[in-house]
Amino acid sequence: MITLASGVSYVDLQFLGTPRIIATVVLHGPGGVALIDPGPSSTLPALNAELARAGIAWRDVRSILLTHVHLDHAGATGSLVRDHPGLRVYVHEKGAPHVIDPEKLVASATRLWGDDMHRLWGDIRPVPAGNLVVVKGGERISVGGRDFEIAYTPGHASHHVSFYNADTGTAFVGDTAGVRLVPGGFNMPPTPPPDIDLEAWRESLTRIGRWRAQTLFVTHFGPHTPVGAHLTDLADTLELTSGMVKASLARAGSDESREAWFADEIRRELRRRMTEADARAYEVAGRFDLSWRGLARYWRKRLTTHD
Repeated sequence: MITLASGVSYVDLQFLGTPRIIATVVLHGPGGVALIDPGPSSTLPALNAELARAGIAWRDVRSILLTHVHLDHAGATGSLVRDHPGLRVYVHEKGAPHVIDPEKLVASATRLWGDDMHRLWGDIRPVPAGNLVVVKGGERISVGGRDFEIAYTPGHASHHVSFYNADTGTAFVGDTAGVRLVPGGFNMPPTPPPDIDLEAWRESLTRIGRWRAQTLFVTHFGPHTPVGAHLTDLADTLELTSGMVKASLARAGSDESREAWFADEIRRELRRRMTEADARAYEVAGRFDLSWRGLARYWRKRLTTHD
């Protein structure tokens, strides 16, 4: 467990045996312990081991805060609530139905991941409605001995929220501020289907910027500063990748060939900037073909609407 500030730590869940892919935040104070994005059930052994190593018992964990309900962030939630029925789960109102009944979420994910579902994500269980605290954005809450502002930050997902703690100057922003596995490294916008909305995403980055946080914490992976430069990098890369996908739609050939072209271009850019191992880790954090599909869906809907 790595200390971020007094009473705030994070755990590397060692997803698929790879470091620096998924981080779970641990907030601990006199009011108990809270987790932000507990990850998938497949990484629960790592989470359990790290909490035990830090002397944190599950009876002390009171709350789970979800930035959004994608399985790499929230997949373990149902299993945790089954084993610890007193947990309160904070989730956006658009994500709450999928936490209560994950059937549609699982079906959608299965279309993308197929036979790899259980290996990647483990068990995906429902959360009783009575355990949920449903939020919209704009609320202030107190968990794990910390006060947080909640902002609605869609763009990557329609059910995405971010949490800001003024005491530490840290904004916990899930996927909205990108995938940056190493400090100063390439900041890749994760753009899987079906919710990508570039206009909403830009507004979310502006909303996060208004907090004037000292540190951004991204699930993939960890804390980053300076905040302004990080947000600018993500906005620039979002323009770059979305422009590449838009251009690819005019290319001859099939969607499979367009996906492959985009993935190869991203791989080339990563290998230009970092080691081979770090470049490969980005594909563990998020498949490039899925990033193409999310942006292609966005552009096709937009182009159809404007015809």
